[in-house]
Order: sequence, then C-alpha cells, then structure tokens
Amino acid sequence: MSGMMERMHLMSIGEFAREAGLTPKALRIYDDLQLLRPAEVDQSSGYRYYASDQLDAARLIAALRRIGMPLARIRVALEPRPGAAAEEVTAFWRQTEADARSRRMQVSALIADLRSKESTMTSTRTFRTRVAHALGQGARDAQLDAVHVGDIQWAVADGFGGTPSVSSRFVGMLAAEPQPIGDEQWDALAAACASGLDGEEKGSTFTALALRGDIATVAHLGDSRAWLLRDGSLRRLTSDHTEVAALVEDGRLTDEEARLHPRRAVLNRALAAGLPSDPDVTGVTVQAGDRLVLTTDGVHALLSDDALVALLSAETAASAVERVVDAVRGAGEPDNHAIIAVDILS
Repeated sequence: MSGMMERMHLMSIGEFAREAGLTPKALRIYDDLQLLRPAEVDQSSGYRYYASDQLDAARLIAALRRIGMPLARIRVALEPRPGAAAEEVTAFWRQTEADARSRRMQVSALIADLRSKESTMTSTRTFRTRVAHALGQGARDAQLDAVHVGDIQWAVADGFGGTPSVSSRFVGMLAAEPQPIGDEQWDALAAACASGLDGEEKGSTFTALALRGDIATVAHLGDSRAWLLRDGSLRRLTSDHTEVAALVEDGRLTDEEARLHPRRAVLNRALAAGLPSDPDVTGVTVQAGDRLVLTTDGVHALLSDDALVALLSAETAASAVERVVDAVRGAGEPDNHAIIAVDILS
C-alpha cells in the first residue's frame, strides 16, 4: 500500500513525456543510455514512472542530444553544480569548431595529394539504356518536384518555398548544358542556380546522374537520393545533407533518436540562400543488368528500403516505376514525388 501511495506522486511515462515535450520512446532511449533513470519501475509490469523534479534534466538531455553532444559530456553537464551545463556546452562547441578546422586542413592536403596521383582513365565500353520516370503532385497545392530525362543524363529535384520553383530552374539549366556535364562543372552549375535567391525562402535539392562509358557520375545536394539495384540488392549511393544525418554519421545520435528528432528534415546543404550549394560528386562503375534509380523524398520518406527493393526488382524500368508510384499512392501520397529508373543494357 505504501508503494502505491508513493507512486501517486509520480507521473507515468506518457504523462512525463507530454510535460517534457518528448516521447515515451525517447525516454526509454535515455534510460537505456543511462542518462535519465525512472524514479521507479514497476517490478511486475516493467512500467516506468518519473518525478516532476526530473523534467528539467529530461529537457536538457534532449537539447544536448540534438546538438550531437557525446554521452560522456552530457553526464558532466547533468552534474548538480551551478553553471555545469553552460560550461560543458561551451567547451564542447569550442572543441567541435577546432576539430572542424583541423579536419579542413587535413582534407585539403589529402585531396591535393590524391588529385596529383590520379591518372585520367577512359572507358571504351558503352551501354544502351532503357529509362522510365514518373512525377506526381500528391496532396500538395503545387508541384515543386521536377525531373530531367535526357539521353545519358538524368536528374530529380525537390523544390520548396513556392513557385516559380528552384527545382524547375535547376532542371532547365541542366537541360541546356552539354551532355554529360563534366565532374568539375557541377559546382558552377549549382552556384549559378542558387544565385539571386538572397532574401527568398525557397530552394531545391537535386540528385543527378550522368553516364559516360561504364562510369555513372552522381551529383547530389540535399535529401533526394540515388540508388543502385544489382543482383537483387539495393545500395544507396548518396547521403542526405540534413542536420540529423550528419549527427548519425558521426555516431552522435542513434538511428532511433534521429527518427524522433524534431529537425530530422532540416537541410544543411541545398540550392538555397544561406546554405552551402556545393554538391557531392561521386562515381560508380556500372555493368549490364544494373538498375540506377533517382528518387525525391516523396518516395523514400514513405517507403522503407526493404519495400523499395521489392518494388524496384520488377522486370523492367517501366514496371518498377509503376509499382513504386502505386505504393506511394497506397500510402496516401502526401507529398510531391519523383522517380527515374535507368536500366543498363548490354
């Protein structure tokens, strides 16, 4: 009876989560990470209960995890000492900036060294392609996604912030370029597209693909994606340029924390004012039987990787695109969506 009376002064995990502005799942993560233990755990049900004086700590942990602070530093910040949290955040950020400066110098030296050793390699192998694409408006008031479908160059772009869309501007500029555009020209094209956007709250992502011989070059900015389907296995060729994806890649957030993060969709690189617009440019060697796929987040935000593997494994590019579009519509089609599938033929 005394235990039940004491528990009356505690909050259930659901109540505590609402008060803290978190989710029960986030609280379970903090418990697993030994950052915030429940005040009491029911021995029979395993149900967690929290005290009201734990609210400030819960909110602080959430804020520190959002900026990517490591667990060891968070534990120091939680010490019951005046100024501990502010001191630790200051120290963490100073070290983060110092690390970035050091890495920038090392990266610059490494790139220069690698480029000095690279030899120009050309391939005489050429492939035929078969291409299919789809573009849908979904439940949005306007179509801000766009596609470019050329002979050996393709792109999807996901605009935001209103019309006329930056995505349409990008694919128009790409269509006017010689094909395929050289690796060194992507920075200039992206910069030209992003120019003149100062003061405007709109922009675009893009993921483009150019085929030259047996090398597929992928240029990428934002959270649209490129994929390679080979022998029934789906490989993502791009990394999302979002605040949260960078923290996960550094090991500072778990996948589960990222899924719950309130800024999980916030871009930190895009064709937009105030953001870096320099794209990643990479290459992949292709072979007959490969299927290259480009998607905007109206597709991959709705469909899991496992679902995409099954859908994209259709016999032809056209049927693969059709199956993906049907799945997007079946999931409610809440957003603009674009997909291009390129089959590499012998």
